[in-house]
Amino acid sequence: MADLPDVPTLLGAAVKALGGSSREGQQTMADAVAAAVDKREHLVVQAGTGTGKSLAYLVPAIRHAMATKTPVVISTATIALQNQLIDRDLPRLAAALAPLLPREPTFAVLKGRRNYLCRNRMQTAGDDDAEGSELFDARQLSSLGRQVARLHEWAEDTLTGDRDELVPGVSDLAWRQVSVGGNECMGARVCSFGQECFAEFAREATAGVDVVVTNHAMLSIDMAQGYHILPEHDTIMIDEAHELVDRATSVATGTLTERSVTTAAKRAARLVEPGISERLSECADGLALMFTEVPEGRLDHIDEGLAGAVAATRDAAAACIAAIGPSPGELDPDTASDRRLALAALTEVREAAERVLESYEPLLRDRTEIVWLTKVPARPPALNVAPLGVGGLLREKLFGDRTVVLTSATLTLGGDFTALARQWGLGREVAQEAAERTARAEVAPGSEAAPGTGTEAGPAAEPAPETEAVGPADAGTGPGEEKDDEDGPHRAAGEPRWRGLDVGSPFDHGRSGILYVARHLPKPGRDGLSEAYLDEIAGLIEAADGRALGLFSSMRAAQQAADELRERLDQTILCQGEDSTGQLVRRFAEEEQACLFGTLSLWQGVDVPGPSLQLVIVDRIPFPRPDDPLASARQRAVSAHGGNGFLTVSATHAALLLAQGTGRLLRSTDDRGVIAVLDPRLATAGYGGFLRASLPPYWGTVDPEVARSALRRLAEKAGAGQDESAA
Repeated sequence: MADLPDVPTLLGAAVKALGGSSREGQQTMADAVAAAVDKREHLVVQAGTGTGKSLAYLVPAIRHAMATKTPVVISTATIALQNQLIDRDLPRLAAALAPLLPREPTFAVLKGRRNYLCRNRMQTAGDDDAEGSELFDARQLSSLGRQVARLHEWAEDTLTGDRDELVPGVSDLAWRQVSVGGNECMGARVCSFGQECFAEFAREATAGVDVVVTNHAMLSIDMAQGYHILPEHDTIMIDEAHELVDRATSVATGTLTERSVTTAAKRAARLVEPGISERLSECADGLALMFTEVPEGRLDHIDEGLAGAVAATRDAAAACIAAIGPSPGELDPDTASDRRLALAALTEVREAAERVLESYEPLLRDRTEIVWLTKVPARPPALNVAPLGVGGLLREKLFGDRTVVLTSATLTLGGDFTALARQWGLGREVAQEAAERTARAEVAPGSEAAPGTGTEAGPAAEPAPETEAVGPADAGTGPGEEKDDEDGPHRAAGEPRWRGLDVGSPFDHGRSGILYVARHLPKPGRDGLSEAYLDEIAGLIEAADGRALGLFSSMRAAQQAADELRERLDQTILCQGEDSTGQLVRRFAEEEQACLFGTLSLWQGVDVPGPSLQLVIVDRIPFPRPDDPLASARQRAVSAHGGNGFLTVSATHAALLLAQGTGRLLRSTDDRGVIAVLDPRLATAGYGGFLRASLPPYWGTVDPEVARSALRRLAEKAGAGQDESAA
């Protein structure tokens, strides 16, 4: 790499060319990423909002790719970040670095086949009679037909076949009629449309580029399969790393529905004797009947009738696969397509049924997979099977043969990386930075001045009662984990080496934001928001003159708050579900005195800098629901092996969401505001210390008047700014 400029030089040139300013955290992160890549050592980096973390990993990634002539993979959780990298960050960065490098860096995006229109599938879509359409009424089918017809028209004009470029979009059911998954594709060599394949064009575009941008789902599929989808690489950068476990779990989840079995039977019917495929069709009916008799939720023990139906489905799918038999050799494209589609559906059904039955073989405390039944309105019941954890998969398939950099704005839960590192399958850090971070986290943040708004000083911070910041690091081990030696950084056999780094944030949280905990309120109940909670929300919104983002634990609570407060307040209140989330966020940003209420997607998906957002309201600590199948099973498994299941699973889940949700407040260095957590347990419960240590060091108070006074000052300043603009 001696012929290339070093990372600080490249980063400095990029920042200057892009019109930015030097940031200490960005420089520190870029140096750490470069060092980790050089040493072939894994790195976990927390970089707060405003750090400029994308440049901090893209610059060393590009340098490494050009020096080694090997691509670097970038993985994101969301389409929004993926598009930002491909459409904005990488084009601008490549142009900025080109004068310093032998050539301009190159890049491409890689998505799953299901994201691209399949010309061969389009020719056969009508033959399937819209798989799954038997569940829909005539009006829905008419809409489906119109959507598929529109897709055929679009196919004549599109250059990429990429679903994300179709605006407005179509339903998942319509898209399935014109697309295939990777396991359904017959291959370009056999397909009649192999030379016109959009998915193949996209893959060819990744050949020889320096940076390949993909997503966590594709990365998980690449790890789970016996062959690689991603190009050969030795380094990967995982942004939005806090989402990795959930995305990997989703990919690893098997599902059985009446529709999936019926679809497999219909596809098999083209290739096998009628009696064989009809047997599978009958199994679909049997499953549907048993689903009506089994309660929704986690199934620790399987009913004899359901077990029989699942076993019959497994055997019938296996019989169809056997009847289809191995490929007889050269086939015409239509037959090859039929075989591939049928075998993919049949294999998926057989493997899901097999996993369900095998999951019950070990004793309850030793099980590694969990089964549950979902019954959602307007959707068919589904029997699901998922692993309790994906740490083993990640440790073997992700960390085993490449250098991995994981980054996000929220990775230190309870003050260190331990909680997420365990979920990723990592052991103890190489060095002792974790202990230093924990020591810093235990120092109660003070304040020289109240955040706000023109005041030079304010009341001293009022930290909640001292509690031991116990977290998942102390919670024992889960199934199959080895305990670490508490006296030093010893690793169990096979544990990957890694280092953790928190580069901080450019925001002065203690002077920019108040964390107000409504300690005087009662604990939240299960019957919706109490009158005391509604009064508290109304008082805060009146003080702020709107400008509030309400993050609620359920859609029912968000709708209740919106309905009741619209009767009390003059400010506009928008509620998730009344329009597309994107439209609601845009309107919220444009109307300074509006409020936006919603649930989970708003906890992580809102970026509104400026005076339109000066108050974030959290109605309750976002613990997983007690009846959440995976969370409750994981919690029980940790407890069964001597750990603290609540802290390891529920508190970690809540800490991550709290950090994400409260992070909506400060999106630029000029932002000021209040985070109001109405749940008093954040101040009074023993686990409150762990949760508070997961948040930035805001200026703390439990006095409602302190919070409302700060909001009134902010509202006056924002109003004065509006008057000046109008003048």
